[in-house]
Amino acid sequence: MKKNSRPSTPDPGASAPTASSTIVLGIDPGTLITGYGVIERGRGRTRLLGCGTIRNDSRQPLARRLKVIYTGIREVIDQFHPSECAIESAFYGKNAQSALKLGHARGVSMLAAVEQDIPTSEYSPREVKKAIVGKGTASKEQVQYMVKRLLNLSDLRMPVDASDAIAIALCHLQRSGGGAVKSRDWKSYIAEHPERVTS
Repeated sequence: MKKNSRPSTPDPGASAPTASSTIVLGIDPGTLITGYGVIERGRGRTRLLGCGTIRNDSRQPLARRLKVIYTGIREVIDQFHPSECAIESAFYGKNAQSALKLGHARGVSMLAAVEQDIPTSEYSPREVKKAIVGKGTASKEQVQYMVKRLLNLSDLRMPVDASDAIAIALCHLQRSGGGAVKSRDWKSYIAEHPERVTS
């Protein structure tokens, strides 16, 4: 296990969660890097409580990596006490072995949540991108940009795995009627960052 495999939780000055709020844990699973993001919806606004990654050493056996993921997610749950959980659904690509390993990472992540009786929902990558960016084929960089705009996090540095996890949580709030902030006009993204848009 790498030194930075324990969850990191950059906090953009947010105060403690309110009693009447909804706290959602978003998880972007992976056997090497699992991203997580915790957001709170309450008092008419959505804010980030914490985010980070759980990192594994590729030289470790799969079983050991799965334990690290499970333990890391449990630590996040113990810290933030989410009331709901959202995770990216399985993606079936050309590499069956990679898809199988991803399924293991999803499984232990979901187990960590359901053991605490936290309702867990699944969303496809395309559904998340559509909800956040308005485009199902958006890149990770585009998703991160919109996540930062929606939560006013322009000055916060975060890995794309963490921003993907936050996007999953935001998608869940939107789909479940939690009143998440809607995506802003995609034209504003193009106007501000034309170098990131390819024809």
